Amino acid sequence: MFTKILIANRGEIACRVIATAKKMGIKTVAVYSDADKEARHVKLADEAVRIGAAPSRESYLLADKIIEACKQTGAQAVHPGYGFLSENEAFAKRCEDEGIAFIGPKAHSIAAMGDKIASKKLANEANVNTIPGYNDAIAGPEQAVEIAKGIGYPVMIKASAGGGGKGLRVAFNDKEAFEGFASCQNEARNSFGDDRVFIEKYVQEPRHIEIQVLGDSFGNVIYLNERECSIQRRHQKVIEEAPSPFISDATRKAMGEQAVALAKAVNYQSAGTVEFVVGKDQDFYFLEMNTRLQVEHPVTECITGLDLVELMIRVAAGEKLPLTQADVKRDGWAIECRINAEDPFRNFLPSTGRLVRFQPPEESMFQSDTSKKHGVRVDTGVYEGGEIPMYYDSMIAKLIVHGTDRNDAITKMRAALNGFVIRGISSNIPFQAALLAHPKFVSGHFNTGFIAEHYGKGFSAEDVPHDDPQFLVALAAFMHRRYRARASGISGQLAGHEVKVGEQFVVVTLGAEGKNQHHEVTVSDFEDKSGSSAVLVGGKSYQISSTATLGQIRVQGSCNGQGFTAQVERGSAKNPLALRIAHNGTQIDAMVFSPLGARLHQLMPFKAPPDLSKYLLSPMPGLLVDVAVQPGQKVQAGEKLAVIEAMKMENILFAAQDGVVGKIVAGKGESLAVDQVILEFQ
Repeated sequence: MFTKILIANRGEIACRVIATAKKMGIKTVAVYSDADKEARHVKLADEAVRIGAAPSRESYLLADKIIEACKQTGAQAVHPGYGFLSENEAFAKRCEDEGIAFIGPKAHSIAAMGDKIASKKLANEANVNTIPGYNDAIAGPEQAVEIAKGIGYPVMIKASAGGGGKGLRVAFNDKEAFEGFASCQNEARNSFGDDRVFIEKYVQEPRHIEIQVLGDSFGNVIYLNERECSIQRRHQKVIEEAPSPFISDATRKAMGEQAVALAKAVNYQSAGTVEFVVGKDQDFYFLEMNTRLQVEHPVTECITGLDLVELMIRVAAGEKLPLTQADVKRDGWAIECRINAEDPFRNFLPSTGRLVRFQPPEESMFQSDTSKKHGVRVDTGVYEGGEIPMYYDSMIAKLIVHGTDRNDAITKMRAALNGFVIRGISSNIPFQAALLAHPKFVSGHFNTGFIAEHYGKGFSAEDVPHDDPQFLVALAAFMHRRYRARASGISGQLAGHEVKVGEQFVVVTLGAEGKNQHHEVTVSDFEDKSGSSAVLVGGKSYQISSTATLGQIRVQGSCNGQGFTAQVERGSAKNPLALRIAHNGTQIDAMVFSPLGARLHQLMPFKAPPDLSKYLLSPMPGLLVDVAVQPGQKVQAGEKLAVIEAMKMENILFAAQDGVVGKIVAGKGESLAVDQVILEFQ
């Protein structure tokens, strides 16, 4: 067994590998870029080596620097994590040549599965179901139309070297096939330097289901059940679960056996994933093989009780798989939510900056300890007070729950999301809460088009209907009453003028443009229980009990005998005196008054926010890559004004209306904060 391994990655996956290495008594070496000097993975490792500047092409993608770091520290093996160099056959080969063990498959397996056209031919030879299509390079758009007709519409036009949704079009007729081929080819040439394009049958109501496989150097390969990854936004997975609520045992077995056949065909030695597209009639076809550990591997670890990172390390060290296919378990149900640094209410724009608060829900399952079950696990590479850099992807944590069945897992996940406190940057937690509450998700009837179908026009607060909105009002009154009770106990109050805590309140929920709602509320304490009150709102009674201390954001307690977790804090963008209450993805800003205070508040004039239409504001934190206009230039609605880059994505800002550019305030190359002025119009 190795005594020291280097992790050629960053963020949560680097921390995840370190956890298992520590359990196995293996020393670890972290590598870091200038942006990651204070990162969590650097603090957790036994040693750390700087490998370059912040952009990944100047650090984490430099194979020479990583090999050099191995030699410098005496690391016998490299774990590449996922992304970066994890599926780079040249890097795997370099490691082999230098006598450094690559904790992943052999270079020839990576090469065979890395090319989509070659992998499809291999799958055909191994009797794996493949989508009907034309797998040779296509001469031009005319030939593409002929091929599409032969396969039968709809068809998918796809770049051979594609990934991340680039170089992909769906055509339902000859015209779309002709145009789609040309634009795919251009996109592929520009993005990957490889303009080969292929065409295949488009599967309707498709699900994305993948099989986890594991092989050793003795020719043993097993499959560890499936993962359901159909909840995707722009081809990026958002929620993953294991098992799938859709496929039958017979389909699971057939898919698993085909995945094993494919892995054996390329002499696969490590953890890998065979991805399938599954149609509405459970017809399944091979998509591609990911020759690395997947982001969503924890859901498989939960239901099988196996540590996949440990098994990868053992196989790389030349050990035999410690289990056979018959030993693979399927216990309970696991769900993973990817917690990303993005603002769902601003069309998911990246959000970078300092994590002012980062308090994940309490963990009861741990990364490298698979003996703990039916709880909550958080995989993260960040910490409170740390910085989210703009150079890497937007995932800051993975929240994983394990339940006895699917409904139990959904309930656990909703409670865990309610208790996940992130401040300083925006996160997609409200969006995740909305997905988990959606009836189609709860019933298990969804496909890869789910998010596009239900949230195609973006995501807004109205997309998260709360099942009991009056509970939020009751909780605001309950917490306000506790604040007042504390104030009444302060010593040194003037006799006859002490703080009196009444029972009658008016909760004013603040709406847009001063459209507020008034709720009359009665709060009365129970004599026998401290921290418990009966709250009456709109004829409905809520018996709320909580021992949460005032000032902490996460509030746990019970309401009418049912447990709840919510977030409560004083101060919001609308009013620094308001209470902000968040629960199940819904958020309200509420002012709590005495009846007289509420009447006086109604007399206050509404102050309209300033008119910002004369300014171009940065919609997110990022780097200003380009300003495309000059002072005095006339612009029309829809014209490009500026380009901002953050988290591997370029965002173009367009003019909302016709106008004339006045002053340019921010310069090219400047780092912008959210809502910072870029330019003014005359």
